[in-house]
Amino acid sequence: MDFGKVLTAMVTPFDQHGNVDLKKTSSLVEYLIDHGTDGLVVAGTTGESPTLTTEEKLALFSHVVKAVNGRIPVIAGTGSNNTQQSIELSKRAEQTGVDGIMLVTPYYNKPNQRGMYEHFKTIAESVLKPVMLYNIPGRSAVRLDVSTIIELSRVPNIVSVKEATGDLDSMAQIIDQTDETFSLYSGDDSLTLPIYAIGGHGVVSVSAHVVGKEMKEMLRLFDEGKNSEAAKLHRKLIPLFKGMFSAPSPAPVKAGLQMKGLDTGGVRLPLVPLTQEERLTIQFLMEHFKQETAK
Repeated sequence: MDFGKVLTAMVTPFDQHGNVDLKKTSSLVEYLIDHGTDGLVVAGTTGESPTLTTEEKLALFSHVVKAVNGRIPVIAGTGSNNTQQSIELSKRAEQTGVDGIMLVTPYYNKPNQRGMYEHFKTIAESVLKPVMLYNIPGRSAVRLDVSTIIELSRVPNIVSVKEATGDLDSMAQIIDQTDETFSLYSGDDSLTLPIYAIGGHGVVSVSAHVVGKEMKEMLRLFDEGKNSEAAKLHRKLIPLFKGMFSAPSPAPVKAGLQMKGLDTGGVRLPLVPLTQEERLTIQFLMEHFKQETAK
């Protein structure tokens, strides 16, 4: 299963009362498809999964599948630190028609490598859809070792990993020692091009909400051998990438979308909206990037 090159870790739109807004979700899906997104990850961390109920997640999966209508892959974030609950949610997500599921490393209970291997293998074997692993020690306090990822890649429907370790050496090893059908995605926007250059497949991105076309263009330039042009665009994108994580995500990117005329509402506690000063920083970075690319 090829999920595409630029996948957007989609924000969850809320209405003024903080409820999931499916009408806004439809508008966001259309916007993202029109602006370079090859695939959508729904109800991941950027979608504020920790504060979404199971029913809200399932309603989102179902709605996004209908809105997309087969145009691009939809990946459901169904992982947690509870193996049995992850199995149940993954099975129910599968019934909504999603194209794949994403499973994050189990946070808080800190399993060892053997525990994580069994966790992922057990969930993957409970569904038929392709599975993307999500390795993010910064949020989960555990890290999947290279050898564990290689071992998990042999489970027939574990087809991909989103790597947010920032460790290019380990990623090169994973790419080198897994089958060609197994893909590695950058989980950090600012490492998209370096990871792509060592054989990564693409990115699962937050910033693609506001610069999806440019990120896709950067990878296209690299594919065409225009490495210096791709690198130049990468350097222009870096300040904006950093800006999208200048406050707890997805508050900055939701503000950025609003500045582009797309209202996806606020964020749920314990996250808080940007301060006026933080908003001005995002506005400046977006305007500066627009001026830089217009040169």
